[in-house]
Amino acid sequence: MKVYKTEQIRNIALIGNAGSGKTTLAEAMLFEGGVINRRGEVTAKNTVSDHNFIEQEYGNSVLSTLLYTEFNEAKINVLDTPGMDDLAGGVVSSLNVTDLGLMLVNATNGVESGTVAAGRHAENINVPLMFVFNQLDHDTSNYDAALDQCKSIFGNKVTIVQYPLEVGPGFSSIIDVLKMKMYKYPANGGAPEVLEIPGSEKDRAEGLHNELVEMAAENEEALMELYFEKGSLTEDEMRKGMKLGMLQRDLYPVFCTCARKNIGVGRLMEFLVNIAPTPVERPMRPIAGGKELKMESSADPSLFVFKTAVESHVGEITFFKVMSGKITEGLDLINTKTGNKERLSQVFASAGKMREKVDELNIGDLGCTVKLKDTKYNQTLTTKEADTKYEPIKFPPSKHTIAVKAENEADDEKIGEILNKLKYEDPTFVIEYSKEVKQLLVHGQGEYHLNVLKWYFDNIHKIEVNYIQPRIPYRETITKPAQADYRHKKQSGGAGQFGEVHMIIEPFVEGTAPKTSFKFGDKEQKIAVRDVQEHPLPWGGKLVYVNSIVGGSIDARFLPAILKGIMEKMEEGPLTGSYARDIIVYIYDGKMHPVDSNEISFKLAGRNAFSKAFKNAGPKILEPIINLEVWVQSDRMGDVMSDLQGRRAMIMGMGSERGMEKISAKVPQKEMFRYSTSLSSITGGRGVFGISFDGYEKVPAEVQDELLKAYEAEQEEE
Repeated sequence: MKVYKTEQIRNIALIGNAGSGKTTLAEAMLFEGGVINRRGEVTAKNTVSDHNFIEQEYGNSVLSTLLYTEFNEAKINVLDTPGMDDLAGGVVSSLNVTDLGLMLVNATNGVESGTVAAGRHAENINVPLMFVFNQLDHDTSNYDAALDQCKSIFGNKVTIVQYPLEVGPGFSSIIDVLKMKMYKYPANGGAPEVLEIPGSEKDRAEGLHNELVEMAAENEEALMELYFEKGSLTEDEMRKGMKLGMLQRDLYPVFCTCARKNIGVGRLMEFLVNIAPTPVERPMRPIAGGKELKMESSADPSLFVFKTAVESHVGEITFFKVMSGKITEGLDLINTKTGNKERLSQVFASAGKMREKVDELNIGDLGCTVKLKDTKYNQTLTTKEADTKYEPIKFPPSKHTIAVKAENEADDEKIGEILNKLKYEDPTFVIEYSKEVKQLLVHGQGEYHLNVLKWYFDNIHKIEVNYIQPRIPYRETITKPAQADYRHKKQSGGAGQFGEVHMIIEPFVEGTAPKTSFKFGDKEQKIAVRDVQEHPLPWGGKLVYVNSIVGGSIDARFLPAILKGIMEKMEEGPLTGSYARDIIVYIYDGKMHPVDSNEISFKLAGRNAFSKAFKNAGPKILEPIINLEVWVQSDRMGDVMSDLQGRRAMIMGMGSERGMEKISAKVPQKEMFRYSTSLSSITGGRGVFGISFDGYEKVPAEVQDELLKAYEAEQEEE
């Protein structure tokens, strides 16, 4: 394979809803460029891109796949991405290392949830977009309706470069208003005839051509002056203006294809080579610490790892983008995270399951290597002198959580090892052992995403695992002051144990000072505040520990032991065993024995006094609350709202965004379990949502009663 210079390289990501034909288009592009000599089909399970067992079984992309093709003296790197929003990690990582998102739209279905989600990811990463209307040969294809939907959601930046002469089974001719020619293809695809536009389409084509000229001219003052002067622009001038518009995300060109028959693919690739941004025309990936580095071939070599994968008989494969200098076989580089040296023993251009060895890769190119010792995604390799570290890719936050438990306890350790390996292949899996709820938790993008994980356990690792609803990390707190004392006394021959603690507890509110007196019934208790310690708690909130001992009733050396006992009980709250928070504890009196008092005695006395006081202090259970944003089609708003109300949601606002209705709400975490499945069912798969943690709020009285009964029953069983 020849060595391509940076200006000859184009990096694109194929994005869009599942079923829009991304993998089929990738196959046609590789065929058109001569990388493969026969086009595979998704249904036949023989495509270059979807080569993993899971993808062949599911019939759609699950992971992003790096491919390349060659066309008109250029190399086009293609990242074929999954279409379901549950598998968004592959979309986000791909858009982070490419310079253009090719948004495929199924001309039968129009804009779908995956289209909207992919567009949102591209906007967040500021990646230029093109639209490719695919499957125009289908009986129910509707180009005009799909175009109207795209303009409604993505705005008038969506600009026609091509439109079909007719759609449906007879689709074979495309009007190109940039070239002002008609491309007529054989019935089964192949090389087109380039013809003059028919007279019946002349007016429409000229009108769209003029719109395209105006859109191109608007992107540079000099082009606008030329346009006013001449009334038009040459094709080269239009190319320049269109590229500027694409780079500024002010122009989204529309192309037409039937990838299955290889109709329109060659012309699309020609446009990519002529107009799509090169790697150096886009902003460089940010460098940690604000250090500046230019994409120059003379600079020290560096690369950014955007994906790692494991392949049977090969081992770990590391995919990277060349950020500076040249990457060659045998090069020694330093991992800036670990400080370890890595040797690139082999360098490949990747076409899915096929890899071709290359002598070198230039700036902006995408490639892969094998058998690195300890380099994973989001890491940088560079020379020791350069010491450059690129900012990591930010993946979407998790939206669905499940607890995982092996059917056979002997497999528990294996499960942990497998999960830790899988999270490197798909960084949107977040693995956590929660000490609080005592469960192994896997956080993912949705139920489908977690079913993919289950497939790996069942089919690759042959380990039976159970998915369990996660316990909710409740919190416990108090609503009023309370007083309690406890004497711990134990005598069993020899030295005994003795410690007595008197305490008052009250709710902690940020900004308030400890009190100096309390009234319980007719009795007033004066407090002498001698020392105040604030302890921020790892699980949120605070414990304020106030030493109010007078007259030496408890020796100062026992106060840390009392605090330790209180903290132990706060880690296992008196109501349901959940963490307690936001409490002020006053230790104001007690007793000790000159021989039998020791730290363990006062720890136990403090723990039990706290538990007694807590139960008399108007205890309340707090539940985690989630900020929820849902985007749905307008005709499903009522159903989605009804579902949310059944989940104890508080609606915070509604509005419109990109042709979809947006609902903002606060929902208890307990009610969010399997929400992705519910929303998909209600909206026919078109609804999408995002979540973030909001805070803790008191549970309703009936919910608290249920929780207390459940905890009591659990304790009795144990």
